[in-house]
Amino acid sequence: MSDTSPEDKQVRRGNYAQSKNEIVLREHEYDGIQEFDQKLPNWWLFTLYIAIGWTVVHWCIYYYTNSIQTDQQRVQAEIVSVEQQKAKALEETLRTLNDETMLTKWVPDPAVIAAGETTFTANCVACHGADLSATMTVDGKSYPLPGLSLVDGQWKYGSKPMDLFKLINEGTPADSEGHNGARMQAWGQVFSPKTVAEVTAYVISRNPKDFGLSE
Repeated sequence: MSDTSPEDKQVRRGNYAQSKNEIVLREHEYDGIQEFDQKLPNWWLFTLYIAIGWTVVHWCIYYYTNSIQTDQQRVQAEIVSVEQQKAKALEETLRTLNDETMLTKWVPDPAVIAAGETTFTANCVACHGADLSATMTVDGKSYPLPGLSLVDGQWKYGSKPMDLFKLINEGTPADSEGHNGARMQAWGQVFSPKTVAEVTAYVISRNPKDFGLSE
């Protein structure tokens, strides 16, 4: 860099500098304010040109080849991975889970019932009620909720433990209109198979006679 200030060099009037170290006092002037113009250093110009070139190359690679995944592709890959993990977890759970193990191992376990009750209270009360009766009491009056009662002894989609597990996991069957038009979502898309099994065990624990258990 030169230590010579613009004032020490010959300054000409014009619009743009034409050569290195040339100092131009631009013709434009406003309110007594004048502007100098100098040719930009080559290293700065090269940096600019390289950045422009890289932008064009990267844009072409990003949008016209499969070399770089887009954000959408990465999200879709993550979704597929999660779905595969859920399917694997469900397969492993179902390998040991059946009507007998549900009644003899899951339901008798207090920790399982407590976990199932917690999940039910947080997610299922709005449709099935805190007491599983599918009603809500306000000012002494009982009002129906969208879901089916889970304590009336009637099991619309099957009365076996795994029927209940399947209903919670997969939601209202596709060939059913649901209860008064309301369909239950497939909670298996939200919860792990273990959590679904815990909720199933909790509901069964509230209906021991329906499933051949002693109270």
